[in-house]
Amino acid sequence: MIFDKQDNNTTIVTQETGSVQNFCGRLAEAYDKIRTDNLIVNLFSLDALTINELLEFLEISNRHRAAKRSFVIVTNKVNYDEVPDEMVVVPTLQEAHDIIEMEEIERDLNF
Repeated sequence: MIFDKQDNNTTIVTQETGSVQNFCGRLAEAYDKIRTDNLIVNLFSLDALTINELLEFLEISNRHRAAKRSFVIVTNKVNYDEVPDEMVVVPTLQEAHDIIEMEEIERDLNF
């Protein structure tokens, strides 16, 4: 797992190898270090990804978003129509950054 601090409030977490379950477990262990950042979870290195594997991130996504921080998953390996509405999944890193920027504006305007 690689943590790449992009600016003063966004961290990209990249999965290189291993299972999604292991990745979620390691992310949960490291969460206190990055809990104040907006998070982008980059899953591009995975060859395949199922909706059930993606749902492994639901709990941490909900917790992070409840704390008024963005949590965006980047992958092009899933059918976006199957992704639950409470999760944010996009196909590119640029779109992840755009989502975070929009959510930051919404939070500043108290939406």
